[in-house]
Amino acid sequence: MPGRVNKVLLIGNPNVGKSVVFSRLTGVKVIASNYPGTTVEFSEGIMHIDHEDVRIADVPGVYSLGAESRAEEVAVKMLEDSIKSGEPYAVVNVIDATNLERNLSLTLQLIKKRIPMVIALNLWDETQHTGIEIDVKLLESLLGVPCVPTCAITGEGIKELVDSINSAVVSGFDFEKSEKWNRIGEIIGRVQKIIHRHHTLLDRFSEISVRPVTGLPLAGLIALAAFWLIRLIGETLINRLFDPFFNSLWAPAVMRISGLLNGRGLLHDILIGRLAGGEIDFGEAFGILTTGLYVPLAAVLPYIFAFYLVLSLLEDSGYLPRLAVLMDNSMHKVGLHGYGIIPMILGLGCNVPGALSTRIMETKRERFLAATIMAISVPCMAQIAMISGLIGKEGARGFVPVFGTLLLVWVFMGMILNRTLKGHTPELFIEIPPYRVPYWNAIAKKVWMRIVWFIREAVPWVLVGVLLVNLMYLSGMTELMGRILSPVVTGIMGLPPESVGALVVGFLRKDVAVGMLAPLGMTLKQLIIACVVLTMYFPCAATFTVMLREFGLKDMIKATLIMLASTIITGGLLNLIL
Repeated sequence: MPGRVNKVLLIGNPNVGKSVVFSRLTGVKVIASNYPGTTVEFSEGIMHIDHEDVRIADVPGVYSLGAESRAEEVAVKMLEDSIKSGEPYAVVNVIDATNLERNLSLTLQLIKKRIPMVIALNLWDETQHTGIEIDVKLLESLLGVPCVPTCAITGEGIKELVDSINSAVVSGFDFEKSEKWNRIGEIIGRVQKIIHRHHTLLDRFSEISVRPVTGLPLAGLIALAAFWLIRLIGETLINRLFDPFFNSLWAPAVMRISGLLNGRGLLHDILIGRLAGGEIDFGEAFGILTTGLYVPLAAVLPYIFAFYLVLSLLEDSGYLPRLAVLMDNSMHKVGLHGYGIIPMILGLGCNVPGALSTRIMETKRERFLAATIMAISVPCMAQIAMISGLIGKEGARGFVPVFGTLLLVWVFMGMILNRTLKGHTPELFIEIPPYRVPYWNAIAKKVWMRIVWFIREAVPWVLVGVLLVNLMYLSGMTELMGRILSPVVTGIMGLPPESVGALVVGFLRKDVAVGMLAPLGMTLKQLIIACVVLTMYFPCAATFTVMLREFGLKDMIKATLIMLASTIITGGLLNLIL
């Protein structure tokens, strides 16, 4: 029976605008977390119905309730948990109104569960643009549940959807009488009418995006534009906001603390670090209150913000699925299908979400392969920023050897693992959504959640890394480890013994480790080798933890051995070639 609900589940296929509906329904207090016992992420927030707070969960997008993937298992479990809880709940089934036939498959499965539900016919504006007419009242009558046309991007129909949630009912629809797809065909035949229309400009652009002859140059241009925009936003924020704050406001406060500590001593070295000419160099001081805060908040966070902003635009516009189709043939060469490009792109922002996103791959072999080559040869945005600071003044003489080497390693390691790991790469089956104008509120929430996650996860590791650097330096451990590992570090790779400290700290935070190379007075050749080695030899502790949880101890040990072997070989070859 209809009545007040305490919880709402948003359920629908991927690419139906579900996250935009979720963003419209919730306020600013939104959290993203993994479902217990899995690495599948979902979002949860609070919406208001009749001046009452109601919990709302954005269930992972699925095509069916068959529980044949981890996302489907979580969707079914969240639904079953709501049913068993005994509290009043409702399901909002978000449907792409431009693709009614495919979406109704999940709808009928939900109806069969005998659950109170409402249908949101989302992307309603696009039905008019694509020449589709739907008799909403007849569809509502046939399915036995409220159906509300919505356009989440503009907000059309959202109020009506909210008003209908407390009217959610269990459908009396029987499709036990005939096969599911026959029933869907009958429904479509009665409620939907398609009117002829001509190709739009977006239709033609969509076709250009997936054809290799035109799509590859376009992908290159988009990539260049994306990284230009990331650098522009990041450098602008650093130069006009973060650097002025640290230099004008934070530096005087830290100098006062330094004065209270008499400018020397163990506590001073840990908190403030080493002063340069009586002043603070935030990049090289390596104190917890100096470099420890400056690196994540001023040197890295601006680029992280810019990266996730651009990535969200590409996601919500519909370009990433097209990129996956475009890259499918090339990715098969390294043992992955087209969607394998997504973890690599995410890894450029941070290797942790990159490793987590490997769950979009169908097989464990693909997930292991993707995570391993990403951890070896895809530097995160924090590390790219620090590498740019180290070798940026050298221009192409520095950048080409570092990133060219990493690209070659990515290709060759992928090809080698593809030949040696048992199994095969499945074909890519993906729906390409139409291009859409991104909804800025949804993008803002998505970027905000990712930034909060970065601050929560990254800053503690940077502080620990800086503390470890100081303790190693003050205790003489860096010098000792340099002597022990000198046959590899200096003999094979040609690096100074002092760089061992950076290699150790790289396990905690690679961006800090790269910054540690600056005061060592290394040659360009040594800087190139060190930057490549630091990228390849081991993932940071956070990425290591995620990979360990994703793949287990045995596979993590295997990945670690692959990383170490490939790093020593690559570092040695660079030392010989350069």
